[in-house]
Amino acid sequence: MKLISVNVGRPRHIEWHGEEVATSIFKTPVAGPHRVQTLGIVGNEQADLTVHGGVKKAVYVYPSEHYAYWREQLPDTRFDWGAFGENLTTEGLLEEQVHVGDRLLVGSAEFLVTQPRQPCYKLGIRFDRLDMPKRFHVSGFSGFYLAVITEGVVEAGNPVTLIPGDRTQGTITQLFYNKRQ
Repeated sequence: MKLISVNVGRPRHIEWHGEEVATSIFKTPVAGPHRVQTLGIVGNEQADLTVHGGVKKAVYVYPSEHYAYWREQLPDTRFDWGAFGENLTTEGLLEEQVHVGDRLLVGSAEFLVTQPRQPCYKLGIRFDRLDMPKRFHVSGFSGFYLAVITEGVVEAGNPVTLIPGDRTQGTITQLFYNKRQ
C-alpha cells in the first residue's frame, strides 16, 4: 500500500444553476512533503465546515484503483488525481478492507479511519453533471475520512501501513450502504 498523490485546494465560488456556491472540491496534486495537522493538510481548506472538515473529517482518502472505472464510465471526462476532492490518493487500500477504527501510518503522520464519504451535489459541480452524486453512490467507491492522531509530514510515494482496529464497526463499504456483518 502506498500514497500516490497528496492533493489540496482552497474554497472557490462557482455559479451552479444560477446560484453562487462555495466549494473546495477542486483539488490539485502537490509535490514534495506536506505537513498534516489536526484539521488536515496544510494548504487545504474546506468551504462548508458544517458538512466537511473538522477533527473527524480532517483528511479524505480515495483509492487510485477506482479511477479506471470512472475513466471507462465517463470517457470524455478528465480524471487527474484529486478529482473526487480527495486529499490522499492511495494504492492498495480499498473500502472493503478498511474498517472504522483502523489506523493508518503514512510518512510521519498517524490517522484514524472515521467514516465513509457520502456523495453530495458538489460532485455534480466538480464534473458538471447532475447525475454524478447518484453515479458515485451506485459505484460503491466512497473513499473514507480520517482523523489525525499524530501530526506529521506526508508525501507521494510514502508507504501506507494499515493497523487493524475494532473490526465490529464494519468495513467502509458496509457502512456506506448501512450494512454490517
